[in-house]
Formats: sequence, structure tokens, C-alpha cells
Amino acid sequence: MFREMRRKRQALSKEECEEILLRATSGVLAVSGDDGYPYAVPLSYVYEEGKLFFHCAKAGHKLDAIFRNEKASFCVIGQDKVAPEEYATYFRSVIIFGKIRVLEEEEEKREAIEKLAFRYAPDSSREERDKAIEREYSILCMLELTIEHMSRKEAIELRRQTCRRERV
Repeated sequence: MFREMRRKRQALSKEECEEILLRATSGVLAVSGDDGYPYAVPLSYVYEEGKLFFHCAKAGHKLDAIFRNEKASFCVIGQDKVAPEEYATYFRSVIIFGKIRVLEEEEEKREAIEKLAFRYAPDSSREERDKAIEREYSILCMLELTIEHMSRKEAIELRRQTCRRERV
């Protein structure tokens, strides 16, 4: 169903992939937009146990696309190193494929926004986070992307640098 990676030597392990998802703070969600055009939008997210959670408004291009087609892709770049002498960029990235849904039940919606709030404001008190959530909760929509497949790779140059450091 999903394509195999051509350059298998550049594949990251599932653990390395999860490390990127846990460390990075944003990525780009791609859905099937209007008139068959892809629609890609940068979003903050939280990753937990094979799922990604996002927040958005209760109406808009993104939601219209999701209601038409639940299949989505999400790309996170974990590292990006420009090598001007080689006219290249070395990167480590994860591309996720899965199905996305709107969280309808109050309990799951609340749990998801709390995870997101804690991820982005871990030093805030529970009361501060709850106050911020309540302020926007009535206009808030929460999305859950269940991961079906992950494609993950890094530039071979980064892999070589990592191997050299480990030998030293």
C-alpha cells in the first residue's frame, strides 16, 4: 500500500523517528484541498502513542478537506543543515501517512487540548493552562491523526557525521 523507501541506507529507525516527533514543535499537514489541489498548512502538534493531535478553528479549508477525505500526510523536519560548499541541504525528516478525524467527544477533545497546552507551556501552572483553554474552548476544534505509515530518512552525510562522532 505504501511505497518502499528507495534509499534504504538513509532510513531512520522507529525510535529515531519518535525522537524527532517528540523533539520537534511543528510540521506541515497535507490534505486533499479544493478542486483536487493539495492543501498543506504548518501546524503545531503533540505526538503520543502512534497519534498526532492538532488544534484548529471549527471551520475552514482544512476541515472542509478533512470531511471530504480523511487521508492525510504530516511532515516534520528534525534537522536541517545547509552545506553551501556543496549547494545542498542535509536534513533528517519524518513523513507520516494516516487518517485524520475531528475529536467529537468532550472528554477526548479536552484531553487532547490539555496535552497540547502542556507540550507548549510546560512551565505554566495547571490553572494558567486551564484558563487559556477555557478562553478559546468554544471555538476550538481538535484533530487526531492516527499513524498508518512513517517514512523517515536522513541525508547520508548526517549519518556519516553521526558515525564519526560515535567512533571518537
